[in-house]
Amino acid sequence: MVEAERRLLANALLDFSNQHFVLLSESCIPLYNFSTIYTYLMNSTQNFVESYDLLGPVGRGRYSNRMGPTIKTEEWRKGSQWFGIDRDLAIEVVADKHYFPAFQNYCNGPCYADEHYLPTFVSMKSGATNSNRTLTWVDWSRGGPHPSKFIRTDVTPEFLMKLRSGSSCEYNGRKTNVCFLFARKFTLDALDRLLRFAPQVFH
Repeated sequence: MVEAERRLLANALLDFSNQHFVLLSESCIPLYNFSTIYTYLMNSTQNFVESYDLLGPVGRGRYSNRMGPTIKTEEWRKGSQWFGIDRDLAIEVVADKHYFPAFQNYCNGPCYADEHYLPTFVSMKSGATNSNRTLTWVDWSRGGPHPSKFIRTDVTPEFLMKLRSGSSCEYNGRKTNVCFLFARKFTLDALDRLLRFAPQVFH
């Protein structure tokens, strides 16, 4: 997964007009119109990589001592694999030959590299330029290894408005309720209602 992400970034970097890079899944939807999302990303002074220290089996429990001394236990981070980064950080990720091999060799079995590599790398290399949050909203409230799925009947204007403004965060040093630009996981049968409500909710 991480190799695929790095190859995507490497290919996108070949176009010098690309200044920001966002990784989404096929089950993501936008929560705002294109111009709003574009402006938000282009004007941001920070990157958007969720990164936090989590004790327990799905956090530090996935760390292998064989990664040391390149990566120490206290440097190990977890986060969402859905990111938004600028060109400078994308170049660093693609050029990384120091930390990535440790993940290739020792992050396996119960260790999911796409949940740990970028959060750990960014925390160690570019922590000051990172917001420590993702731009993609997901619902983990039902528990389990995967977030909730949303089907056709879940999609209402009220639900979409809640996703757009139901949070609080910082953007360029100021408080805002525009925290998530995207949301997941929406099934294919939700598309007709999303298209029906998009003009009304997303303008």
